[in-house]
Order: sequence, then structure tokens, then C-alpha cells
Amino acid sequence: MNRAALETWIGTHYGVQADHPWMRSPTYAVFRHADNQKWFAVIMDIPQARLGLPGEEMCSVVNLKCDPLLIGSLRCEAGFFPAYHMNKASWITVLLNETVPDEPLAMLVDMSFQATKAKKRPQKRK
Repeated sequence: MNRAALETWIGTHYGVQADHPWMRSPTYAVFRHADNQKWFAVIMDIPQARLGLPGEEMCSVVNLKCDPLLIGSLRCEAGFFPAYHMNKASWITVLLNETVPDEPLAMLVDMSFQATKAKKRPQKRK
């Protein structure tokens, strides 16, 4: 899935629109929960050298919150990298050049959405 397809899919699937909070980086798109404003996806265009890839060409990536136990195994696969500018223990960066198939990417977006949603507090007994 490329950047445009992912942005459209997130908007349709979760009913949220991208927020562009940084004037210096107007192409960075943040997707948040409406109720708690927590981010579940951040899409950016960065130089591929920032991911340890050769060259200075720009590439699109998405940062997603992920189960720390899953992060280690994902980093061994093509298209996955330690989180760019996020906590590397609980976030992962995914290259949006169609290296990662759509289904696993959608599963990871949903995992991030679930991990960052508002927690329901147990009701007190009367």
C-alpha cells in the first residue's frame, strides 16, 4: 500500500481525517482518536538514509504503535524499521512502497488503533 492508499483506507475505516500539526513539515499526517486525541498512525516523507537505506531520495513511511514482542520479529522482515522519532520499544516504522503487503499493514494499523484507544474504566459498585 502506498501513502495515498493508506491515508484513504484509514479515513474510510476509522472515520478520521489527517491532522497536519507541524508547519515545518506540512506533509506529515497524524491520525488520532477523536475522544482522547492519542495518535495511532503518523505518515511522513523522510530521506531514506534516515532508515539506513542507501541514497537521499525521499520515501513515505508510517509509524505505528505495536506490541513490543512483535516488533523484534517484524524488524527482521523487509519494509520494517526501528521507529523513526518515536519510542523504539513500542512503535515501528513501515515503509510505504508496497514492500509490505496490504493485509499485514492493515492488521498493524488496527493493532495501533486498539493499543491507543481510550481505556474503559470499570464501574464502581454501589
